[in-house]
Amino acid sequence: MLKYELIPAQLLHEGTITQENLFAPVPLAEVDIINTHDVAYWLQLKNLTLPAREQRRIGFPLSSQLVEREVRIAQGTIDGAKYAQQFGVAFNVAGGTHHAGSNWGEGFCLLNDQAIAANYLLNNVLSKRILIIDLDVHQGNGTAEIFQNERRVFTFSMHGDKNFPFRKEVSDLDIPLEDGTDDDTFLNKLSDALTFVFEKHQPDFVFYLAGVDVLESDKLGKLALSKNACKQRDLMVFEACLKHQVPVQISMGGGYSADIKVIVDAHCNTFRLAADLYT
Repeated sequence: MLKYELIPAQLLHEGTITQENLFAPVPLAEVDIINTHDVAYWLQLKNLTLPAREQRRIGFPLSSQLVEREVRIAQGTIDGAKYAQQFGVAFNVAGGTHHAGSNWGEGFCLLNDQAIAANYLLNNVLSKRILIIDLDVHQGNGTAEIFQNERRVFTFSMHGDKNFPFRKEVSDLDIPLEDGTDDDTFLNKLSDALTFVFEKHQPDFVFYLAGVDVLESDKLGKLALSKNACKQRDLMVFEACLKHQVPVQISMGGGYSADIKVIVDAHCNTFRLAADLYT
């Protein structure tokens, strides 16, 4: 998508980041893929033998370039998690592939980048208790399924109730939202939820999926948030992480407004806030 090129370009242009703040991930090691996804599913992706009906579920025709893109995105989220532990916060300008489950791809997602990174931290004893905050307009169904029996990972998804995916999984905390949910309703629900999840789970690391498809202008979102409320949402997450002294990795997730400038500016707001708060 064009936004993945425009976001860093805009941040560099305005001076929010410098070239030293950017990194390019190498492909992900297979062992880290199969620690999250079933071996048979991964081999079908790797060998381009995924059945046609499963490719239709993903929404893209399978190709080696697409698979490599996904494995690099997932490695970027692992790298970002390690940078966050060093600096407090780090971003993947792409990522947020939360519809990929342990043995399926869906909704333009092949591999689940934040789930892979969460398992990487756990398996390498870099974290003991992880909180995944998913505020994309679509439920993080793949993430919920992957961690349904993993008590060290708490999954929290706040999403459109009548939006994709139409068959929801069960997160540790799901907050379904009605079509047309406005700024105040969204932010009040989020404030209460953040207080609850931090106190209940007491994480030592947070993954945050910051989709901007919650905007009223979004073609697929069905909610009614202003750009300012989207920015306040991000601020609330960052302030909770800072209050509890927990590092956070952010993946960008969805954004489908008709005007690409709206999408890019909303995503850049997340970076701008982090730059203000963590420097």
